[in-house]
Amino acid sequence: MNCSDSSARRTGRSCIQRFRCVAVTLAACTGLMLAGMIIPVNEMKAEEGMFPVSEIGRLNLQQHGLKMQADQIFNADQTCLVDGICRVNGCTGSFVSPDGLIITNHHCAFRAIQSLSTRERDYLNDGFQASSRTAELHAKGYTVRITEAYRDVSAQVLDAVNDGMSFAERTRAIDRRRKELEQASEKEHPHMRAEVAEMFTGKTWVLFLYTYLKDVRLVFAPPVSVGAFGGEVDNWEWPRHTGDFSFMRAYTAPDGSSADYSPDNIPYRPKTFIPVEPAGVKEGDYVMLLGYPGRTVRHRTSDFLIFEQQIRLPFVVETYGWEIRMLEEAGRQDRSVELKHSSRIKSLANVEKRSRGQLQGLRRAPIIQNRVLEEQQLQKFIEAEPGRREKYGTLLSDISAVYREISRTASSELNLGQLRSACQLLSLAWTVYDASVERQKPDLERETAYMDRNFDQTRQQLQLTLQDLHAPADLLILSAILQRLNATDDTDRAVELTSVLNDLAGNDASLQKLYSSTQLTNADFLTSCLQKTPDQLAALGDPAINVIIRLYPAWMRLRETDKKRDGQLGVLYGRLTDIKKEFQTAAFVPDANATLRLTYGHVKGYAPQDAVYKSPITTLKGLIEKTTGTEPFVTPDRILQMYKDQKFGRFVHPELKQVPVAILYNTDTTGGNSGSPVLNGHGKLVGLNFDRTFEATINDFGWDPELSRSIGVDIRFVLWVTGEVYGAHDLLDEMGVDHR
Repeated sequence: MNCSDSSARRTGRSCIQRFRCVAVTLAACTGLMLAGMIIPVNEMKAEEGMFPVSEIGRLNLQQHGLKMQADQIFNADQTCLVDGICRVNGCTGSFVSPDGLIITNHHCAFRAIQSLSTRERDYLNDGFQASSRTAELHAKGYTVRITEAYRDVSAQVLDAVNDGMSFAERTRAIDRRRKELEQASEKEHPHMRAEVAEMFTGKTWVLFLYTYLKDVRLVFAPPVSVGAFGGEVDNWEWPRHTGDFSFMRAYTAPDGSSADYSPDNIPYRPKTFIPVEPAGVKEGDYVMLLGYPGRTVRHRTSDFLIFEQQIRLPFVVETYGWEIRMLEEAGRQDRSVELKHSSRIKSLANVEKRSRGQLQGLRRAPIIQNRVLEEQQLQKFIEAEPGRREKYGTLLSDISAVYREISRTASSELNLGQLRSACQLLSLAWTVYDASVERQKPDLERETAYMDRNFDQTRQQLQLTLQDLHAPADLLILSAILQRLNATDDTDRAVELTSVLNDLAGNDASLQKLYSSTQLTNADFLTSCLQKTPDQLAALGDPAINVIIRLYPAWMRLRETDKKRDGQLGVLYGRLTDIKKEFQTAAFVPDANATLRLTYGHVKGYAPQDAVYKSPITTLKGLIEKTTGTEPFVTPDRILQMYKDQKFGRFVHPELKQVPVAILYNTDTTGGNSGSPVLNGHGKLVGLNFDRTFEATINDFGWDPELSRSIGVDIRFVLWVTGEVYGAHDLLDEMGVDHR
């Protein structure tokens, strides 16, 4: 059967089932996990690991509290729980009704809420509630993906490389082969999206097939004073009293196929949806998360960790900090400017505080020391046998040499990258010119963002960036970056950058002219530039584009350097995986890479300091006590009055006698798990993951069972705010929740 048939897409899964079964059969026949490694479950800590969904059946979750069968969570041959999980841009979401209703975090929907807000209709400040399906608002730039199938393609990817290639050539060959596999899969499965994900660096790749929905709409969002209560003061902290949730809805064409936004579209019909459990959880209960965690780096060497501690993380903390301060100051007296900057500030602040936590963790915890000891033991194992010594003797020192080279040029490279990312005008100009250069090439040879299959999304992101551009603030940021670059004693500075600095740094007149003369701030002009060749763009004489043209050779050298390093580290880490597998009788789970994973644990407090224990459930009482009336501890009058009148409905914790707000649990999470459903042992939704504790920011580098904790909003608070406080009983009815 051909999956391009519309009736098959609506009613059947035969070809997708067959596609999924390839990977499952391979795993069963060879004893290999999805990424090529056996996991001895009895040797692993129960709560550690972001497990590929193919491994769920091996984990014996019943002994930890699961009340359903593993194949009810994931089964390649029938509808199961994972079919109710989706990826919403860079976050996770859950379908909670048969009509495509999605629950995810407020901070995941933040960009949509902010983009739809104006000074007159301030949905960010006041919240948003659609009065009907037709009143739901288009969330431009948002997409939804649902994992449908996967198969191991490691052999096909590695078949594209040979020993005679340079490292940069190796990177390009792998990149092209991945794109070929993706294109072929999408041709075979129209209206779906394919993505080849690297599981173990340089070693294993898996092709994932997704249903790909492009019409996503905002349904309900509480005021930001609820969705981000505590702001950056409380971010990455516990106890927490944040109602970090929103509702969105996915739509399709009338025939059920993926389609761009249209008033004629209909709600998406998911294969299944996640049932909501309004009774929530109590301390000690088993919980599990399904979602799309971003990147972890637990299999990198000590040299990588040292680079992070000494160079990259301090750079991020320092530069993001002053960017945030400048953007906040620019919007202090003007709400419309504040709205433009709100999404960007939130993103920068989140990364800045996480990086501070990671930096503190690397300095305080023995992660680097332990990694060094592990590598010393591995080196002894290598040296103990002549064959191993000949094959792997210099492996760790070779990896170390790459990071020494990266560290040597890091200052120049980080600052050069900052120039085109922190300044939005130059970011627009960069994308326009880079797209023009890349789109002269055959489709498979282009950078990913400029391939035909991705270019519409790139266009949308450009328009969103333009919408948020505030020229006076952007000029100040560019001026500050140029002055910082000019003050840096950098022997590796690109000659092109020196030329630009000589013309612009400290030259207010030139900077003013740059912003007053550019036409890139005109949406029609910006769109027209995407149709032009590099020569045509140069002929326009636009000053912002001209700056990028002058700097472009330096960025191209850096892009080539990155490809060389990626190829080199791919080979080296692939070999490291081989020898570690030989050295360790217990294999390891692949690092998170934005593919569907499961993690599990229990509702559990922790002791971050001597004589300090933090219990795992916060309440509405604590939220009221924390409310000061001053940002970021402001609570809407509706909630204050409901609390005063003790109108809690059915959403009260039986022991605490309060509406629970947030819960703490010892699952293994990272970025991308934002919005992941917190599920109980029966697979029912009891919370929504949105954060980690400050001590757990180090999770990306290493796991600590005593301190690694994740934070979610309790489903009872979600339902109370949605139904009791704001009267959206239609949403509770749609989710099958009896609110009477």
